[in-house]
Amino acid sequence: MTIQEFNDILDFAVEREKEAVQFYRDLQNQAHFADQKVFLQELESMEMGHIIVIESMRKKQLSEMEIKQVQNLHISEYLVSDVDQLDLTYQNILIKAMKREEMSFKLYTDMSRKIPDAELSKLFAKLAGEEAGHKLRFEKLYDEWISKGN
Repeated sequence: MTIQEFNDILDFAVEREKEAVQFYRDLQNQAHFADQKVFLQELESMEMGHIIVIESMRKKQLSEMEIKQVQNLHISEYLVSDVDQLDLTYQNILIKAMKREEMSFKLYTDMSRKIPDAELSKLFAKLAGEEAGHKLRFEKLYDEWISKGN
C-alpha cells in the first residue's frame, strides 16, 4: 500500500465522521427539548473525537495498529431500519445512532473483505473495529435504558 492510498482511506473515514457530526447537528435543530439538544451535542462531540482518532492513525505505521475484537450485542440489527421516520425521543436517537454506526461497521467490514491488498484490508478492519466500538456504546446505553422499564 502506498502512503497516498493509506491517506486516501483515512480521508474517506474522516469524511464519514464529518457526515456523522453534521447528522447530529441537524438533529439538534429538530430537537424539541433542551435535554435532547445536550445529548445530541455530546454525540456530536464524540464523533469529533473519532476524527481525532482517525487522524492519529496517520502518525502510526499500519503494522503497529491493533484491531480490537468488540462485543456485538446485535441490538441494532433487530430494530427498525427506516430511522429517518423516527421522532426524536431518547430511544429513537439511540436507534438512529446505532444504525448509523452499524452501517459504517458494515461498510468497512465489506471493504476489508473485498480488497486483496493485505495492508489495505487491515486498515479497513481497524476502522470497522472502531465503528463496532461506537455501536456497542450505543447498544449498551439502549439496553440500560430499556432495562429501567422505559
